[in-house]
Amino acid sequence: MTRPLRIGNASGFYGDRFDALREMLTGGPLDVLTGDYLAELTMLILGRSRLKDPKRGYASTFLRQLEEGLGLAHERNVKIVTNAGGLNPAGLADAVRELAGRTGVPVRVAHVEGDSRPVPDGHLTANAYLGGGGIAACLRAGADIVVTGRVTDAALVTGPAAAHFGWGPEDHDALAGAVVAGHVLECGTQATGGNYAFFGEHDVRRPGFPLAEIHEDGSSVITKHDGTGGVVDIGTVTAQLLYETGGARYAGPDVTARLDSVRLTQDGPDRVRISGVRGEAPPPTLKVGLNRLGGWRNEVVFVLTGLDIEAKARLVREQLADALDRAGSKPAEVRWELARTDRADAATEETASALLRLVVRDPDAEAVGRAVSGAAVELALGSYPGFHVTAPPGKGAPYGVFEAAYVPAGEVEHVAVLPDGTREAVPAAGPYRRLEDVAEPELPAPLPAGPTRTTPLGRIAGARSGDKGGDANVGVWVRDDDAWRWLAHELTVARFRELLPETAGLTVVRHVLPRLRALNFVVHGLLGEGVAAQARFDPQAKAVGEWLRSRHVTVPVRLLDRPEVHA
Repeated sequence: MTRPLRIGNASGFYGDRFDALREMLTGGPLDVLTGDYLAELTMLILGRSRLKDPKRGYASTFLRQLEEGLGLAHERNVKIVTNAGGLNPAGLADAVRELAGRTGVPVRVAHVEGDSRPVPDGHLTANAYLGGGGIAACLRAGADIVVTGRVTDAALVTGPAAAHFGWGPEDHDALAGAVVAGHVLECGTQATGGNYAFFGEHDVRRPGFPLAEIHEDGSSVITKHDGTGGVVDIGTVTAQLLYETGGARYAGPDVTARLDSVRLTQDGPDRVRISGVRGEAPPPTLKVGLNRLGGWRNEVVFVLTGLDIEAKARLVREQLADALDRAGSKPAEVRWELARTDRADAATEETASALLRLVVRDPDAEAVGRAVSGAAVELALGSYPGFHVTAPPGKGAPYGVFEAAYVPAGEVEHVAVLPDGTREAVPAAGPYRRLEDVAEPELPAPLPAGPTRTTPLGRIAGARSGDKGGDANVGVWVRDDDAWRWLAHELTVARFRELLPETAGLTVVRHVLPRLRALNFVVHGLLGEGVAAQARFDPQAKAVGEWLRSRHVTVPVRLLDRPEVHA
């Protein structure tokens, strides 16, 4: 039997902890180190970078990290696989070769192409989400460093695992297990206690980055280097499994993983075993991410202090509307939001103040620039008592829009450019299976009736939320069977909408994952045109789960009066 493959992660996004690459290389044994630098917003940022310099378009931070990590990886015989190539994987591969020559480190560099698609008029980027086949081909050809563009986050794990174990496209269960492990690793320290609902139970001040010990059958153990901070337990892994997912079928270009088949078991301190994952043939289409500039945006935050907060807000809104009407330059979209952060009889000025946020958007930069900022500034001596703003109004900035399209998988020319320059075509992963929702699983029996208490949902339930384009997902889980019997019946779609009124007019779909004791809600359209459009206070829905946990519900007392339930 082939020995397990030890894959670590050193980046969950473009801007993650800079010294993580060195930490992972020096903290313990590894076979492969991955780095995930790409998100929907990142592709827009790289697209704008490429407009300024066609030779760029990649995550330059990775190259700077590699200046001190390349020699370490070579000494320890660790392969590095990263999607930091962004829109220009060939350019980053050349830069890595130049760095290797300059530092005298003899590494073989390969890259993956084919994700770039014809860019529609008015757009900056168009990239298909590739699987791990190109990465596997590069590693089989002896590459030490593999640079990709837009691949799925999990492909950074499925590619090395397929190369190591010799899996073929028909090994659906094994590939699905690697996809699940890759999804746990992809966001770095979110798997080791970062952004964790029950953070007070552990020391998560500086969590270590995660790694997976992947076995030949696709099962894995999620862990971290000895002596690093944070924690790996069933809760942290469950939270990450629910992050930015939807239903039980988690589709990708290599395989569709069945999240309803995942089994998690604690395998010792900071070790969680993932087993039982079933896979199915992938869908016949690949997702294509499209980014375009949507227009121009500006923002002013007015500070309202002390008495008569609502009246002060009403006054400034009326004054600004009048000023814009007089100027004949009202933006296409004007949004006001009053955040009542003030307290009565407050001991400090800040805690006596509320924030009134104005956001304007328009296709024309002039409509959101001087016309708005000038109107706001001119109110300074003639508006509500105590008038001031959090920062001087600016001239506005462009915002982006993310859209998803789909193309037949066979139309995408997936190519591995091997260390010797040979171009190897990577065949599509067919045959395919059309993606369908699974049947609703049977719910557990409800808890018997008994005394209840009103308390925040977060007393017994964890949550993690995130974004996919304009949609948000909110995964909610509990930690024992009795709590699951209650949650499965209590948190219906209707109840979810009651607790989060902002979702009331939107389509909300609930997915049930009994083996994880979890519910996953997908809220369609909550984020408008996506994170880059910044249409919402929390544009990536990062804290929607925590908002849900703070809402009060009626909970059986038997679930609350237990040692593991913390106030």
